[in-house]
Amino acid sequence: MFKFHSFSLVAWLVVAASLRVSAQQTLTWEQVRMRFEQNNPKLLADRLSIDESKAQEITAFLRPNPTFTLSADGTQIAPDKGVWRPFAGTFESPSISYLHERRHKRELRLESAKKGTLIAESSHADLERTLLFNLRGAFVSTLQAKAVVQLAKDNLVYYDHVLEISKTRFDAGDIAQIDLDRLELQRVQYESDLQAAEENLENAKIQLLTLLNDRMPIEQFDVTGPFDFSDQLMARDEFRKIALDTRPDLKAAIEAVDKAQTDHKLAIANGSTDPTFGAWYTHNSSTNNPFAINTVGVNVSIPLRIFDRNQGEKLRTQLDITRNERLRDAAEATVLSDVDSSYATLESDLVLLRPYKVKYLQQSVRVRDTIFFSYQHGGASLLDFLNVQAEYRTVQLAYVNLVGSYLSAASQLNLAVGREVIP
Repeated sequence: MFKFHSFSLVAWLVVAASLRVSAQQTLTWEQVRMRFEQNNPKLLADRLSIDESKAQEITAFLRPNPTFTLSADGTQIAPDKGVWRPFAGTFESPSISYLHERRHKRELRLESAKKGTLIAESSHADLERTLLFNLRGAFVSTLQAKAVVQLAKDNLVYYDHVLEISKTRFDAGDIAQIDLDRLELQRVQYESDLQAAEENLENAKIQLLTLLNDRMPIEQFDVTGPFDFSDQLMARDEFRKIALDTRPDLKAAIEAVDKAQTDHKLAIANGSTDPTFGAWYTHNSSTNNPFAINTVGVNVSIPLRIFDRNQGEKLRTQLDITRNERLRDAAEATVLSDVDSSYATLESDLVLLRPYKVKYLQQSVRVRDTIFFSYQHGGASLLDFLNVQAEYRTVQLAYVNLVGSYLSAASQLNLAVGREVIP
């Protein structure tokens, strides 16, 4: 009976562990980005602005509605000379009129609305560019926090190994109690490092889940990806060229100039005269022709644009062209400045990273192991070992932070260029 229950408990624990593993979600950058594009509420809300702009295209191209009028006149309202025939002289006159727009006003309104849609699409792409930068920053922060956690764990495991050897030496009378106490007290630093690193990792995951609009528990969420740097970097001019062709905010500025020119054409067209054509039917005798019971008539109404020729709107749209041209020039200058600044930061990080990977990382390991071996055999003091252990920890942590800084700078350069040029 006892064996059966023990077996059942083990089986239940295995099933529970497998369920926890299956519930764990580890996402790559591509999966994180896809989920972000599907779920981020700010991005989804802004995407509707494009549909709204397309709806405005329909409104812009609508024709003016015709006007229908029904008139009745000639009804007698009081007796005259003892005769009261109220409806004998009543006549009905339905009429219809229509405003005819000249100078391609409808076509220009549609063209302006379509260019407004292009601006909305570019503005949405620019918002997505900015939000993806924030997403990439949270993703990099998570990878960096994971690397720091792993480093803290490795340091703690190594130091526990040092403590085991030191306790063996103490039992053998090779080191004093005070040396063992100092070694054990130093372990608090590594415990603190691990606790702080795990807290930073949780905060990074929370930020990432917020951008994904995901409510899953933090312990079930993880990301994976390369946490390293590439020594290859294109020339600055290549990034500049890509940015000038790609940046959506610059595209929006260029499209705004184009739309302003169309709006100016529309303002000129709106200053022209639009006639209104009308026609009506009358059922009654004509005073000039008593046999004309059913008659028709037509008219043309032409406004005399003596005072209002849309002068203010013409001037405003002309000035708006110049204003948008200045904004386009400012946007182009900002694009080039962003590329140059982020490129310089990335180059600086690479200058610092190269010697770490080639030299300093191996040196820190070699020096630590050498001093520890010497300390084990009485050739180095406890202070020497503690100092070199602290130096090793500083070098390794600095390298992890530099890689994180490089990935953040690469993300900044992607933001400046307008698309992902450095994965």
